[in-house]
Amino acid sequence: MSEQFFKGFVLGISGILVQASVPVSVPALGAQEPLVDVGSDVGTEAGAEAEAGEEEAEDEPPALTGRVTRDDVERAVPEWVQAEIEAEVETADALRLAHVDPGAEVTVFLGTWCSDSKRELTHLWRAFDEAGGLVSFEIDYIGVDRDKEQPEELIEGSGLAYVPTFIVRRDGEEVGRIVEEAPDGIVHDLAALLTGEASGVVSARDDLEPVSPNPEP
Repeated sequence: MSEQFFKGFVLGISGILVQASVPVSVPALGAQEPLVDVGSDVGTEAGAEAEAGEEEAEDEPPALTGRVTRDDVERAVPEWVQAEIEAEVETADALRLAHVDPGAEVTVFLGTWCSDSKRELTHLWRAFDEAGGLVSFEIDYIGVDRDKEQPEELIEGSGLAYVPTFIVRRDGEEVGRIVEEAPDGIVHDLAALLTGEASGVVSARDDLEPVSPNPEP
């Protein structure tokens, strides 16, 4: 072996040993960046929120809009039927509804998604059943969306702010309205408006201004 070759061999081995002795910095496990699956929301905060939103939407009652009937509402939100069965009404008030002077018109703005609408309407419908299902006034139900903006053509001019709202008219003129919650019960307070014992805004709320009469939408 020549002297020149021997020196080259030694230098090569030394270089390998020097490289092997250089410390290598390896990040601790706790310092690693979290893995993100860019192809799916599963496991991310956004994905969790999306899934929660979907579950919440599935649990929310449907929002029927436009002119509806009692049957329409009961089919869309069957839990209202059970609420009707459980509702307690005064028989005397129910009978008053059946014997008011004819000619009145009642427009009801309701939300099938609204707990206040569910409470007031199911009590009213239970009273109708108690009275034999016949009344001497016309009643029109209008379902609205959660923003109370649709159906625009039926809401316009009504002064609607809260649901449910029951507007009582005679000869095209507004006698009064019940807004959101009837202070003495929907059956009693509606009978009072229909018989002329009450007028104006009737509500458990104390922040409402009088509403000027409007023609029926």
